[in-house]
Parts: sequence; structure tokens; C-alpha cells
Amino acid sequence: MRTLPIAVTALAATLTLTLTACGGDDGGGDNKPSGSRTDASSSACAADKFGQEVVASEAPAAGDTGTVSVTLTNGSGADCTLQGFPTVGLDASGTALSVAPEKSAEPEKLTVKKDETVGFTITYVRGPAGDAEKAAAVTTAKFTLPGADGDLSFAWKYGEVALRGAGGAEPDASVTPLQRTGD
Repeated sequence: MRTLPIAVTALAATLTLTLTACGGDDGGGDNKPSGSRTDASSSACAADKFGQEVVASEAPAAGDTGTVSVTLTNGSGADCTLQGFPTVGLDASGTALSVAPEKSAEPEKLTVKKDETVGFTITYVRGPAGDAEKAAAVTTAKFTLPGADGDLSFAWKYGEVALRGAGGAEPDASVTPLQRTGD
């Protein structure tokens, strides 16, 4: 009769250890779930599987600030993972200008399911038209997603971008990290 309580006690101890290992508190102070099965099976996103929509609040005059928001929809049919800032380059007559990540922003890891949307925003200062020393006449914006293969682009129709830095070598612009959009 004594073996039954020991067997039950051993089984309970095994279950407790198993459940603790699978998702108990890791001592980090927050009790958020450590992930789900879809997180484990998702992989890096492929840029060519995303549809894109670009909406701008154009800077009306030199010295004004404008924004260009890019919304991406996962059309791959599978979950994928993104984390970080997109790498954005502005093309001005063959000259590639890199857009800096927004300094105060903290990227989060995103599992993007089929048909879900994520996005980022480029904030820029409009430069004076026709002044090649103070502004770049941008024609195309190109971007890559962190950890993804391939790149995407869109036509830049939002005016010249002001230049800053030593010799006007960088655009007066920044980009936010990828974040969830929509509902």
C-alpha cells in the first residue's frame, strides 16, 4: 500500500518540474509568457512576401518636418519574425543616403502572422529646392527588413530632403523600428 502514495508523489513532483521548466517565472520580474508554439516555428520574413502601402504627410516647405509611413502586410501564408529597424536608403540621382534609426526608440520582437500588418515611419526635414549643398532631390526610397532576404522600394514624391552633417553627407531624417499597425 505504501508504493501508491510514493508513486503519486513522484508523479506530482515530475509534473511540477516539467511545468516550471516550460514557462514558469524566469526570475526576470515579469510573468509574461515566454513564447508560444508559433513563435518557435516562425522564421525570418521574406521581403518579397509583403505587400506595402505608403502614406505621407508631406512637409509643405523647406525647414518643415514631414512623415512617410510604410505599412507592410504579410502575404506569405506563414508566420515570420521581425525585430529591429528597417535599413532605409534614399536615392538622389545615383547617390545613396542612409537614414539613421530613431535614437530614442526601442525595437520589439514581432511575430507577424498571415495577413497581419507591421510598419515604420520615416520622419524628414524638407530641404530648399534646387540647392544641392543643403538638400537632396530624392527619387526613390529603398529598404530592407531586419533579418529578411531582399529589399523593397517606393517612389519618393515628397520633396527634397535637407542634408546635415559634415559636408552635408547625411539626410536630416530618421526611421522608427518596426511596430504593429492596425487592429
